[in-house]
Amino acid sequence: MNNMIWVIVFTVIAYLIGSISNAVVICKIMKLPDPRESGSGNPGATNVYRTGNRAAALLVLVADIAKGLIAMWLAMIFGLSGLGLGLVGIAVILGHAYPIFFKFEGGKGVATAFGVVLALSLSLALITALIWLITAAIFRYASLASICAAISAVVFSLFFIPQYILAVLLMALIIVARHYQNINRLMSGTEDKIKL
Repeated sequence: MNNMIWVIVFTVIAYLIGSISNAVVICKIMKLPDPRESGSGNPGATNVYRTGNRAAALLVLVADIAKGLIAMWLAMIFGLSGLGLGLVGIAVILGHAYPIFFKFEGGKGVATAFGVVLALSLSLALITALIWLITAAIFRYASLASICAAISAVVFSLFFIPQYILAVLLMALIIVARHYQNINRLMSGTEDKIKL
């Protein structure tokens, strides 16, 4: 029973950590356009990058990855593992995608999910990052790279963290679902490419 209470506590904490929209906060501090009202309207690193401020985009990327890492590390410090730790990972991504502090208008969850995976397996994190980079370099679509990385994380988790396969699968489904508009644009050929 006590373990279940800790799972609930850290799942709520993870959701609240995820609900901090770093893109909105950093853009406000740096006096940049609100990412929810410019570009694609997505409060994430890629959309902040479109403002032309690479430093801000990098800060958002690092901060969003840190959300996933911090939520997982806190849970791990208190001994959570297995299903409980998987729930924490899902909760921090849901917080990022549907933040209670920002009217439930959040990002796609890719960087935060990377932070979760990084906490679970460095090898899996490196492979998914490599797949993202290769896909982005070849096709120049951040959305396609994110979808491919999310799906590959599920496949490779079978080799590195099979005990968390269900959690990784649910995280990938959230990411793919959050990209539904991008998928439509990719299919119609209207998706914006990454500009270097």
